[in-house]
Amino acid sequence: MTYRTTLRNGIRVVGEEMSSIRSVSLGIWVETGSRYESQSENGISHFLEHMFFKGTSRHSAKELAHLFDDLGGQVNAFTAKEFTCFYARVLDEHFSIALETLAEMLTDSRFAPEEMEKEKRVVIEEIRMYEDTPDELVMDLIARGVYGEHPLGYTILGRDENLLRFSREDLVRYVNRHYRPERMVVSVAGHVPEDVVIREVERVFGGLTKGADGAPALVPPPFHKTVKTEEKDIEQVHICLAAPGYPAGSRELYPLLLLNNVLGGTQSSRLFQEIREERGMAYSVYSFHTGFRDAGMFGIYVGTSPETAEEVLALVQQVTARMWQEPISREELEKAKRQVKGALMLGLESSGSRMSRLAKNEILLGREVPLEETLAGIDAVAPADIQRVAEDVLSHGFALAAVGPLAEFAFDRAAKVCVSS
Repeated sequence: MTYRTTLRNGIRVVGEEMSSIRSVSLGIWVETGSRYESQSENGISHFLEHMFFKGTSRHSAKELAHLFDDLGGQVNAFTAKEFTCFYARVLDEHFSIALETLAEMLTDSRFAPEEMEKEKRVVIEEIRMYEDTPDELVMDLIARGVYGEHPLGYTILGRDENLLRFSREDLVRYVNRHYRPERMVVSVAGHVPEDVVIREVERVFGGLTKGADGAPALVPPPFHKTVKTEEKDIEQVHICLAAPGYPAGSRELYPLLLLNNVLGGTQSSRLFQEIREERGMAYSVYSFHTGFRDAGMFGIYVGTSPETAEEVLALVQQVTARMWQEPISREELEKAKRQVKGALMLGLESSGSRMSRLAKNEILLGREVPLEETLAGIDAVAPADIQRVAEDVLSHGFALAAVGPLAEFAFDRAAKVCVSS
């Protein structure tokens, strides 16, 4: 029951009717984020996400907040590197008013200077909170090390100096350049018929007209095998290793997805069992993959004490090496397939997950990916596929980032092993 259509002005509408529920999740996704910023603009996408909630010509910020609360619904937004999303979940009978209000925020925000100054302080506090969270900070550090001056290396939250300098004219100029109808996707999943969705989206967004797309052309990023560190007076060392992965849409993502599950994606994974369960050297240890339009990054995170950090890094090297030196067993592969498919299917029981999946597929791939296609891709993976991908991704050494009391152990020696292997 999924559908896709493009309005005359270029806005894409994707959706799925879910007759078994009485709610609806809707999102307005815009193809902009920190990847589309210049160095001097870094942080403006995220700041705009905040400012769209700060009042329109019809409603104050307080009135907007009360409006969704009065509906008994939920509303929020987030900024990523390649898109920004404004979303709501309401009862099906309130779909039209929720969509209309989100559209009003995106097309009629005032960006009042007094609201901007207040919200700048809020975002600076958000940046401070982030900097006080070392397991989050190390993720920015690894991106900066791997991608360097490429926009994928920029932080999403931005920098204080940019934020303090942004004017109302800067925000308006950025919106005019990026918030174009042809760069917008409206995604809806829930108990609302397709014809109602199309009619209402046309009603609230039909007045937007196509114009010159001012977004910069995307350039594939480099991958630098560097070491980035930040000394912090905290109890743990937070470490992230990274290697080149695959872009969204790559067929190699299926074996990589299963490799990630076996290596560090679950509590029964090899890294979790070896480092936490067998030796008690970490509370949090996991692997992950992030796919962009034209690149990907495979990462491993671990937080451990300075006394055990060098040994933990050596263990990570040993465990990852076994992934490409030895084929996994059929039993381990079948268990990974059950876990990955189970997590996927359980996640799609929520309308919000279905709404997000539809939108991300449209933005990153330009098409709907049927669930059956994904499940078939997972089922087709053989042990040799995982070993091949493991060698491609894991056998050439890692970029490394670390935050914490680095002077308390032989970090340089440990890092050299990881990077040069």
